Amino acid sequence: MKLYKLSLALMLGIGMLTSCNDKLELINPNDPTTSTFGNTTQDLEDAVIACYHHTRMEGTYARVGYTLECCRGDEVWNVAQSWNHISADNLNVSIDNADVAWIWRDWYYVINIANFVITKCGEDDNVLSETMKRIKGQALFIRGLAYYNLSNFYQNPAIILDYNSYSSLEGLYAANHEDGESDPNVQYDRVLDQVEKDFSEAMTLLPTRDAGGEWAKGRATSGAAAGYYARALMQRHKYSQALAVLKEIIGGTYGHYELMKNYGDNFREGSAYENNAESLYEVQFLDYGTQGSDDEWTPVNISKNASQGHALEANFAPASTGSWQDLAAAPWLYHLFKDGEKTLDGKLDPRLYWTIGTYETDWENYSDGLGNMCYTAKMSDDAPVVVNTVNGGLPVAKYTNFRTGLYSSVVTGLKCGINLRIMRYADVLLRAAECENEVNGPTQQAIDWINLVRRRANLNDLKLSDFNSADKLFEQIANVERPKEFGCEAGRCYDLIRWGFFHDTNRLQQLKEHGAYKLAADVKEKIIYGTSGVESTFDKYQKGHEYFPIYQGDLNKNSSLVGNSANKDLDNSVYFTKNGWTVHPVVDLSK
Repeated sequence: MKLYKLSLALMLGIGMLTSCNDKLELINPNDPTTSTFGNTTQDLEDAVIACYHHTRMEGTYARVGYTLECCRGDEVWNVAQSWNHISADNLNVSIDNADVAWIWRDWYYVINIANFVITKCGEDDNVLSETMKRIKGQALFIRGLAYYNLSNFYQNPAIILDYNSYSSLEGLYAANHEDGESDPNVQYDRVLDQVEKDFSEAMTLLPTRDAGGEWAKGRATSGAAAGYYARALMQRHKYSQALAVLKEIIGGTYGHYELMKNYGDNFREGSAYENNAESLYEVQFLDYGTQGSDDEWTPVNISKNASQGHALEANFAPASTGSWQDLAAAPWLYHLFKDGEKTLDGKLDPRLYWTIGTYETDWENYSDGLGNMCYTAKMSDDAPVVVNTVNGGLPVAKYTNFRTGLYSSVVTGLKCGINLRIMRYADVLLRAAECENEVNGPTQQAIDWINLVRRRANLNDLKLSDFNSADKLFEQIANVERPKEFGCEAGRCYDLIRWGFFHDTNRLQQLKEHGAYKLAADVKEKIIYGTSGVESTFDKYQKGHEYFPIYQGDLNKNSSLVGNSANKDLDNSVYFTKNGWTVHPVVDLSK
C-alpha cells in the first residue's frame, strides 16, 4: 500500500465588487484544513490510505507494537535482557515507561484519521453509494482494529468516536471512566462493545474478497471484518455468537479462503506469496529494495523518501546477520516441535523450519534445496546460530529472511518488506474448533477443523475417541495446535488473557515453565537456553500486569484519564469469575 500525499484541487474564490478594492481569495492546495478537505469522495479515498499507513508505524505494526506483544506471550523472550522489551517480557512494566506508551500514541493516530473519515461519511449507511460504503467500511474496520489492540494492551482506553468533538478540550481529552468508577474492566467492556459494533457494521459495508477483486488485495474486506468480529466476541467468551460467524467464513459467505499448501508461503515477501488465499487481513509493506531510504520512527516525521518496511527482522534475527540481538524463541516452543509428534514420514513438523532458525538434519534438502541456511550462510550442527553473542538464544525465523535465501544480512531499520499476515484462515479453523468445544464439548466437527490444519503439516489426524472431555481438547488446542501454528506471532497474550491463565495457580505455573529460558550450563545448552540457572519471564509477573499500564505522563496531561489494573496492581480475577467464566484445568495430554 503506497502512501499517497494528500492533494487538493486549486479553488479560486473571486469576491464581489463591494468597494473600490477588488479582492482575490485563494485557498492554498498544499495546506488543507478540516473545512476544505474531506468533502469529496477522492479526499476520503486518500484519507483511508492514510488510515492504513498509520497501522505501519513504530507503535502499531512496524516494530514496538508487534514485538512487545510477542514478548507478553510464552513463546518469545528478551534474550538481550535490555530496553523496553525486558519489562514487557517480565510483565512488570512501570508506569513511567514512555517507550511502551508508543503503542497508545500510535493507535490513537490511527483512530484520529479513521474518525475523520467515519464522521464525514455520516451515520446513515443507506444513503451511501457503493464507493462510499467501502470507504466507511474500511475506516470502521481500522478503528475497530485500533480499539481491539488498545483494549488488549491497556484494558481501559478512552473512547473517542466523533471527529467534530475535537473542537473542544473535553472532546479531545476524553475520559476512560465515569464518576466514582473504580473497576477498569467496566471501561474494558465499553471498549469491546464499540469494537464489536465497528466490526459488525464494517461486515455489512465491505465487499467479500472475491467481489472486491484486485481492489481487495491489501484492503479490509467483509471477511477481515468478520474474522476480527469473531476474535472480539471470543475475548469475552461469547463462543456461540463467534462460532456462528466463523462457520459463515468457513462456508464462503465472505469469499473463498483456503490453507496454502506450503506453510512457509505465509511468511515470504513478493506478489507470489502476499495477499494469498489464506490471508484474511495483512499489513502491507513494500518489498525490500523498492522502498525509500529514510526511516520514520515517529508519526510526524514525514519524508518523501520514507522507507515503507518494518523492523521486526532486526529484532528477531541472529547477531551474525547484523540484527539488534533482542528477541529469541522460547525453548519450550522449540522442544514442543523437536520432542513432539513427527510427520507421517517420520520427519520434524515443517512449521518448525519457518518458526525457529535451528540446524536440523531433516532440513538438509528442505525448501527447494535451501535447507539449513541462515540467510545465505550454510549452518552446521557443530556451529549453530544464536541471536545474542552473550546470552545465546534461538532465532525467530518468521517475518524475517532467515529461510528465504534472498539476502546475506539484515538491513536494520524499517526496511523488511514481508507483509504481516495478522489473520490467517488457519486461525479461523482453530478458533472454530475452540468455540465448538466450548459450546458442545469435544465433537467430530471440532476435530475435523483441527485436522485440516494438521494435514498441511503432514501430521496424523486427531481422533475424537482420544478426547474424553472439553478440558482435554482445550489443552490440545491451547498448548499444542495454536503454538505450533502461530508460534512467535503476535497475539498469544490476548489468548492468555481471555483464557484466564493469569488467574489460576496451576496455569500460571505452566506459563512459568513455558517461559523458562535459563536451564543448563554446558556449551550447547547455553546456545539454546542462555546462561546457567533457571529463570522464567513469568517469575516477575505482578497482578494486573497482564496489561501495560497507562503511561503516567499521559495521565498527568489528561486529568480525565485514570489508570488501569497495571497502574494500580489490581487483581482482574474478580472480573473474570463475576462473568461466570472458568479457567480450564491443566490436563496431561500423555494420559
